[in-house]
Amino acid sequence: QVQLQESGPGLVKTSQTLSLTCNVSGASITTPYYYWSWVRQPPGKGLEWLGTISSGGAIYYSPSLKSRTSISRDPAKNQFTLQLSSVTPEDRAVYYCAARRRGSLQYDYWGQGTQVTVSP
Repeated sequence: QVQLQESGPGLVKTSQTLSLTCNVSGASITTPYYYWSWVRQPPGKGLEWLGTISSGGAIYYSPSLKSRTSISRDPAKNQFTLQLSSVTPEDRAVYYCAARRRGSLQYDYWGQGTQVTVSP
């Protein structure tokens, strides 16, 4: 069973960079045909995809956030990270890491989510 766990600060100041890590167990992040993603949900809104890194290391970003988003991975630690720069209060959300297998139409695995608040 694949398990994901987000970690990182719950409070970030405006204009700073948000950094979150997703620790993965039950599967290697280099296992072929897996895609590892970051998704967020602002209060009162739906889920928003931020970006994905494939098992092969290819990275895909949401066009609307591409200029501020960076996703990377550390296979030795079996984790992948999200960095979101120049945050504003609009970036307040619950941030999730999620994974899906190639061919899945939805995410197969989710982390529990971590609340991030942006202070003035």
